[in-house]
Amino acid sequence: MIRVAAVGDLHAGPDSAGSIRPRFEGIAERADALLLAGDLTRRGTAEEGRILADEMRDIGVPTVVVLGNHDHHSDEQDRVRGHLEDAGIAVLEGESTFVEVDGARLGIAGTKGFGGGFAGASASPFGEAEMKAFIGHTEMVAESLEAALRKIEAADARVALLHYAPIEATLSGERLEIYPFLGSYLLAEAIDGVGADVVFHGHAHRGTEKGATPGGIHVRNVAEHVIGHAYNVYVVGNGLDLER
Repeated sequence: MIRVAAVGDLHAGPDSAGSIRPRFEGIAERADALLLAGDLTRRGTAEEGRILADEMRDIGVPTVVVLGNHDHHSDEQDRVRGHLEDAGIAVLEGESTFVEVDGARLGIAGTKGFGGGFAGASASPFGEAEMKAFIGHTEMVAESLEAALRKIEAADARVALLHYAPIEATLSGERLEIYPFLGSYLLAEAIDGVGADVVFHGHAHRGTEKGATPGGIHVRNVAEHVIGHAYNVYVVGNGLDLER
């Protein structure tokens, strides 16, 4: 069994120095790894990335993150990523990594994800160039997620880490009108095509924590606003369900 702490949507800003690190004090006693599901910053500036990196440096467990839409807002996402990696934090975008835990391997495949909607109410790459680009980006992201998942197929426990949602169920509570901007069914298709033990995502602040892909894979919306804690700890692997 591997204990995974997960949370999303920290939204670190210029005033966050000294306020984020205390949330993770003692995490090494409760979890084997920490996963952050995007929107790490408020406006995606390099300075916000530096502040967050300083807060998360050497917290006691391996930390793996994906970026979110907020982290892209200022077009400084590469600099945000650089600050995080300099602090020893793994940043995934269509990539995968492993965490070794007492002889077992936790495999994590991550991507920001993107929107487009869900079965019966989704956009398609038809018509204007702008629409083709929008859905084309989601298709590309989903393909990169599938490829990243294939690289961790042999792991003892497998996690897909996203910002955008792969299913509708964990969006329940959000306005239906904005579902297409909160996620895409293409992400779930990629996950079901390869397999995983659990999917973590954020982004939907008014959503619901628990759901599952059409293929029966656990999905957890770990946006801080949803879980109501600094993080939740889930037990993953050996065919076990998730436990808080």
